[in-house]
Order: sequence, then C-alpha cells, then structure tokens
Amino acid sequence: MSRLPPLAAIRTFEAAGRLQNFSRAAEELGLTQAAVSYQVRQLEDRLGRALFVREKGRVRLSETGQRLLPAISGAFAAMGDAFAALGSDEAEVLTISTVTSFGGSWLSARIGSFQLLYPELAVRMSMSNQLIDFDASNVDLAIRIGTGSWPGLRSDFLMRQHVAPLASPAFIEEHGIREPADLLRVQRLAPNDSWWADWFAAAGVETPLAPSRRGIELDSQLQEASAVQAGFGAAMMTPLFWQADLASGRMVQPFETLHVSDRAMWLVHRENRVGVRKIERFREWLHAELAKDRHLIPDALWQPPS
Repeated sequence: MSRLPPLAAIRTFEAAGRLQNFSRAAEELGLTQAAVSYQVRQLEDRLGRALFVREKGRVRLSETGQRLLPAISGAFAAMGDAFAALGSDEAEVLTISTVTSFGGSWLSARIGSFQLLYPELAVRMSMSNQLIDFDASNVDLAIRIGTGSWPGLRSDFLMRQHVAPLASPAFIEEHGIREPADLLRVQRLAPNDSWWADWFAAAGVETPLAPSRRGIELDSQLQEASAVQAGFGAAMMTPLFWQADLASGRMVQPFETLHVSDRAMWLVHRENRVGVRKIERFREWLHAELAKDRHLIPDALWQPPS
C-alpha cells in the first residue's frame, strides 16, 4: 500500500491548517465545511494521530499538525512553482519548424529583427523537409510546402514555390552561357530533377528524351549554394531566397524565366491555437517582412494557386 495518503485529504489539511479555520478552507477549496471536516478526519484516522485540537467551535493545529504543515505547504508551493515555470516557458518560447532552404537562407537572415521586436520571446528554429507532427512535438508553427490542405491545421499562404537556374559569374563566363539552351551542355546539379525539364519547357528549350548523367544531387538549396559559389555547376534554386548573394555577385541568375510550381509555401499551426499571442505576432511579422520583397518576383507568385 502507498505510504502517501490521498492527495485530496492532504490538500484539505494544508488549507485548513494554513487558515486555521475549516469554513475558510471550505471557501478556498470550493467544498462544504462538512466535506473539509470529513477529509481531515480521514487523514487523522489514516495517521492514527489528531492534526487539530477542536475546542468551542474553533480549531487549532495539534503538535503533530504543526510539525506536518510546513512540509506539506512547502511541497504544494514547489509543485505550483514547477507548473508556473512550465507555463511561463511555453508562453515565452516560440518554436518554429521550417523547410530547410527557406529557413537556412531567407528566414535565418531576418529572424533577428523579430527577436528585437519581441525581446521577451525566445525563438527556437529547426529545419527539416519532413512534415512535423504537431501532436507529438512542442512546435508552435511550421513553414511547409504543399497544397495548404492539412486537417486540423490553419494554413496561411505565403508565396508560390518557384525556381530558376543560378550559377557563379565565373562559371557563366567560362562556359559561354548566353541563352537557356547553353545550360544543356554544362554541369548541372541534380540534372534529372523534374524542375530542370519544367524550366527548360518554360524557357522554350527542347530537351533530349534520354536522361542526363546523374551528376551531383544535394539535399537542400543550402548545400547547392555552396557548390554553385565554388563553381561546380548551375543549380535550380529560388532566387528570392538568395537576394544577398545575387546582389553581391557571388551568384547570378542568367535568365529571368522562372518555373512556377503548383505548390506553395504555407505558415501552419493547430486550428485550436488561432489567436495565441506569440503565434499571431510571428504571423504578422512574417507577412510584413515578405511584403518588403514583393517587388523582387512577379505579382502572380504572391497569389495562392487556383
């Protein structure tokens, strides 16, 4: 048998002993005075000792009660502090999961401004191309690529997914790339990726039926950016994510043609968390930051797929 008496009886004793009054304890706990007396008597019977001295309609702690009360009150205070700290941590930490290419480039370069706006919030950001299970994690928000239809989640449209070939200036010059068809004869990262075929089609270039050599295939645009800047080939990337590198000349976009996917980027979170302050703050900030880049890509990319 457990050595610990029922928690309800312990809680009742703590309130009655702290207040030195059964009626006031009953008010605090939402019980009747009779229920408080019953719980205390049950505890006394269990211990085999009186916890209160009852005299002329009043009660005071017995010697046993005086010895027991500080430890019991301290234990309840410690539990209250633990739960309060947990709630405080949850309220003050914003946990974000994002697709790797967006999180490691565009978002990482700007997330500091969100922290400056809301210094009371700690931000934790992880990057993964896997769908996060909100029920099995502490993630508040996720940035996903897809159709925007996920049961139980609120999906907030951000932008259409789009790509174009990027390369280093030296690579473009060395290989004499002057028109889209020239990219067929040079080293391309992930040359058999369907994005290349889709982009060539958008650029009006007929591609060979036979598959290209396998080439180098990397997991994300972060890795591709390193390879491109080192001159290892051209990669199909999202120009908006790499504006700083394009502006500095570390990479170039030789052709304006974009391949626009039928999928899009979405900010998602549980439907039952609509209106949570830290979530709404990030949502508003993210839309404001994206609005600063509206001039960099065609207007159609800021409209959800039909």
